[in-house]
Amino acid sequence: MIKLSEPIKSFKVFDDEKWHEGKTEIRVANAKGVISFEKAPKEVQVKVGLSPVSIENAAKNIAAELNHWKFDKVVADANAKWNQELGKITVSGATDTEKRIFYTALYHTMIAPTLFNDVNGDYRGTDKKVYTNPGFTNYTLFSLWDTYRAQHPLLTIVQPERVGDIVTSMLKIHEQQGKLPIWHLRGCETNTMVGYSAVPVVIDAIFKGFKVDKDLAWKAVKESSTRNDRGVKWIKERGWIPADKENESVAKALEYALSDWAIAQFAKSLGKDADYANYSKRGQAYRHYFDPETQFMRGKMENGEWRTPFNPLHSQHRSDDYCEGVAWQYIWLVPQDVEGLIGLFGGDAPFLKKLDELFGMEQKLEGHVSADITGLIGMYCQGNEPDHQVIYMYAFAGEQWKSAQRARQAMTEMYKDDPNGLSGNEDCGQMSAWYILSALGFYQVNPVSGAYVFGSPLFDKAVVQLPGKKTFTVLAENNSPENIYIQKAELNGQPYRKSFITYNDIMSGGVLKFTMGKEPNKAFGAAPADRPQSKIYSDASKLPAVLR
Repeated sequence: MIKLSEPIKSFKVFDDEKWHEGKTEIRVANAKGVISFEKAPKEVQVKVGLSPVSIENAAKNIAAELNHWKFDKVVADANAKWNQELGKITVSGATDTEKRIFYTALYHTMIAPTLFNDVNGDYRGTDKKVYTNPGFTNYTLFSLWDTYRAQHPLLTIVQPERVGDIVTSMLKIHEQQGKLPIWHLRGCETNTMVGYSAVPVVIDAIFKGFKVDKDLAWKAVKESSTRNDRGVKWIKERGWIPADKENESVAKALEYALSDWAIAQFAKSLGKDADYANYSKRGQAYRHYFDPETQFMRGKMENGEWRTPFNPLHSQHRSDDYCEGVAWQYIWLVPQDVEGLIGLFGGDAPFLKKLDELFGMEQKLEGHVSADITGLIGMYCQGNEPDHQVIYMYAFAGEQWKSAQRARQAMTEMYKDDPNGLSGNEDCGQMSAWYILSALGFYQVNPVSGAYVFGSPLFDKAVVQLPGKKTFTVLAENNSPENIYIQKAELNGQPYRKSFITYNDIMSGGVLKFTMGKEPNKAFGAAPADRPQSKIYSDASKLPAVLR
């Protein structure tokens, strides 16, 4: 709906076939509108009201949200709201350039998901029905294959007041379309990308203590993971997806295994023993694809043989065993069981050797290379999502200092202060969420564990505003572009040896202090007891009451 500050003489719409005039509501495609005034006004102000439900609701939205014609006030109000949100993290010891990069990234992480209801709460569901008085704020724009990795774990820290409604929106989408959202856009399911990636978002929110209907959540994750489309029937029947039966079989199976592992932990928390056993087995499906001879995840044919010929540098965009990546990038998509992946390599040493090879590669990609494979450091791909946890995997094998080294490299080389400042597609905030978490000094490798693995804090000081007027502060003493390695750490004044911190420790508030140095302290986080663990869960009873 459009409202103008000046009276109009006429309004005509042309739809490439005829003119439409004098109607209050016109539904045509390819329309062009012409507004005529009695006199040419010096200035015309325009208000546009949108609604997924009706013109009447669009009018109500305008009346409630913009009941004046003061343009400067609109600008000032918008600036005030954004400054309030961007003020949820304040950083010190940064150059102006670094601040612009950081706060641009923080802004990007708050663009999606987006509201998708009217001022009275009405919204149109995926089933095209109108829902009134839903009892929650409805959201859309879920780029979940991207955002489950860092965007949603970040939101649980800086936007906790929205997380419950975001997850509830996903559960309602499940009720309306029979499955959780895959890639949900303006009330429509696009089915873009692989996996059922809403699953880790839903379960992570539950484990972190957010208000979520657990019965509905269980129904949603189970039904979404037991359909017969998108290769899931092969997981149910064989435990793996034959490459000659399903495109992008490796990518799909690895994403399913991650989500299935999360479902297993959810089942265990609910006392569903049979489901726990079933989904635990499915969560290990990644093992079917690991070829110990080449040390890559490979496509396996229906007869059980590896697909040949095999070239770990070859890409055929959206038409091979991977998804927007090559074999080099898909070795590591096992964030739910890094210890198990290390075991497949035969231990820390060969695992670390393969990681070093990944970052040190100088060969070029071959074939019809996916345009999404960008921001390369060797064959590590910062510009696309499947590799975003890889830098932090060094810490699982006792070399946290290499996580620090590569995190700093990616932050400084792949994020710039210019219009083309990202190394890849923003993907609804994921690219920037990786940066925000990494700049704070940590990253949630397993999207359901609640464990944030240390990298290298970028700023001397960062203060995160938390519910209940609490703050969580990260200090980096002796920090500089050269002093990128953690020498020691303290949490609330006490020595801290671990190379990760839990969500509960963050949300309880306090001070995490790092002492930085030019040379790596190879002992920091190296002892097995001090390394990250894939299977750490948040204890909701320790969370601030506002989240419970």
